Order: sequence, then structure tokens, then C-alpha cells
Amino acid sequence: MMDMAQAGYATDSIDLRSDTVTQPSPAMRQAMAQAKVDDDVIGRDPTMVELEQRAAELLGREAGLFMVSGSMSNAVALMVQVSRGDYFMAPRYAHILSHELGTASWLAGGIPVELGWGETPGVPKLAEIDAIAAEEDHGHAYFELVPRLLSLENTHNHAGGTIIPQALSDALMAKAHQAGWQVHLDGARLWHAAAAQSITPAEAAGAADSVTVCLSKGLGAPVGSLLCGSQELIDRARRARKMLGGGVRQGGVLAAAGLVALEQELPRIDQDRILARRLAQGLRVLGFDAPVPQTNIIMVKPGQASQLSASQLAASWNKIGVRCLTMGPAVRLVTHRDVDESMIDQALDRIEDCLKA
Repeated sequence: MMDMAQAGYATDSIDLRSDTVTQPSPAMRQAMAQAKVDDDVIGRDPTMVELEQRAAELLGREAGLFMVSGSMSNAVALMVQVSRGDYFMAPRYAHILSHELGTASWLAGGIPVELGWGETPGVPKLAEIDAIAAEEDHGHAYFELVPRLLSLENTHNHAGGTIIPQALSDALMAKAHQAGWQVHLDGARLWHAAAAQSITPAEAAGAADSVTVCLSKGLGAPVGSLLCGSQELIDRARRARKMLGGGVRQGGVLAAAGLVALEQELPRIDQDRILARRLAQGLRVLGFDAPVPQTNIIMVKPGQASQLSASQLAASWNKIGVRCLTMGPAVRLVTHRDVDESMIDQALDRIEDCLKA
């Protein structure tokens, strides 16, 4: 396999591993340097307060709480809504089940139940929720598992950034509430789901009791997620965050970048989906199995273009400076604010030359 120097390429890589690899913009760095701060553990940091209020407003919620990561936000959401021994439901390969090291069970005490996918990967079936709700027999609750919470993921990372259509999302949440369950929405990339459907983030959040959104995925901030919900839920979440060591002293330094992300990066976020479709189309022309992405994540299989496995394919692409990761039987490519059309075209040129070699 040729290396980049042999192919005549510059040593700069095109990083498509994730939308978390972005560099803070100059505006973010300036805002961080000039942020007004205070101790948010013994009082409140003014810039963090501003960010939390802005996020809650965007999501149509009463209050928000800054978290250092989406995993912490999801864990706290379950800690304040699920009791030990209760079970919660989430779609197969949801981040909360597969990529958070069991914190939902370890810290929240919830027992996970995996939901199947419907016709679209990552999207649960309303009929399965109906069936679970119908099976409840409160007369035997002393020895049976009791469902307490439905957790949805929109967009679904492992399935390739797939969207829960808003009508179905609303129906799933309504059915859960009718059954007496809470609803948590892992909306790490909810910004993408809203943009792709031409709806607001508040509309995409629907009737969820708690919503997680990330600032470091797609929006380019270096750190941070937010948990939003009712004031009462956020008051309890603040205490749970402290239990996990998540209180940030002068957190306004981080929150300032998040405010810039919401102001400057959120309006352009759908450009990532456009770039992802351009990349997927180019890969299909080369013979790869690259379905049209719904958002900014492309799941690529070798198809007719190559006899290599996904891991071998990823290794060959990384070697020529198209940085990527594998996820199951596919290579995952993610577009973001730090790539543009010319870089997508350059990545395709490198991959084509790699095939020829």
C-alpha cells in the first residue's frame, strides 16, 4: 500500500473520525479568554447561567444544566428519574446502552431493556412500546420488573445518524407517558435531526421529560453538554451532578465557547448533511456500499469496490490521510465544521487512487 508521500499528497490529514475532532474557532477562543466567571459550585457562574438559559429556551424547557459530557448528562438524567431495580428501555446499540460503560446500571441502578429497530436502523417500533405497556400487571409488581423510563436517541449514532421521524417520536413519547413512564431524549446530535426536518430544536425535543444536547458534536465547542427539563428536575440533577464530581468552578470559560457555538455554528449545521451526501455519492460512484446519510454520519461497507474488511479498509484510508473509524461491519465517516467541499473531493481522490494502487 502506498503512503502519502509516494502518492504525492501533503501530510495534512482530512479528519473524518467524528464531529468531536473540531478545533475551537477564533471567536470561541476569544470568548473563552474574556468570559465573566464566578465559582459555580458555591454560587453561580454568570456565563454558565447564560448558556443554560439559552439552551433551555432553544429546547422549550424551563431550565438547563451544564455537563462536561453527554455521558454524564445521560447518567444524571437516569439517576433522577429511575429507582434501583426499575427498568428502562432504549433502542438497540443506543449510546446509553453500548458506549457509556454501564453507568445507567452502575450509577442509576436501572436495568436496561433493549428495543428492536423498525424499518429504519436505530428507530424503535411503536408496536413494541404498545406491547410492553400492555404486558404490565401491577398486581404482580412485587416480583416483576417495573418499566419506568423510555430513552430515545435522536440521531442514532451507531445506526449511522438516523433520525426518528417527528410524528413517530411524538407518538412514542405519548405512548410512554400514557403508560406512566418518564421519557429521556439523548439528543447529542438533536441539532442535526431538527435541521434535516426543517423544525426547531424545541419541536424535535417533543414532550421528553429530560433532554441531553451536546455542544462538542457538530457545533465545534471544545467541551460540554446540557441537560434540560423542568426546574424541579434540574434542581435534582444539580445535586446528582455534584455527587459525580461534575461541579465546575469557573465554568464560564467553557460555557463561553458553547454560547458562540449556539450563536454562530447552529445556523450552519445542515451544511454537514450536504457534505455527507456529497461524500457518500462519491463513494457509491467508486463502488462502495454507502447509503444516503440522513444527517452527517456515513456508514460505508466495501461493496464491489474492495475485498478488504471494514477494519482493513479503514487502515488503508488512514494511511493515505483520510482519517476514519470502524463501527461494526462498516467504516464510519463524519462530516463537520472543519471540512469543506474541496476536502471532501480531495478525500475521494485519495480513496480512488488507493483503489487503483
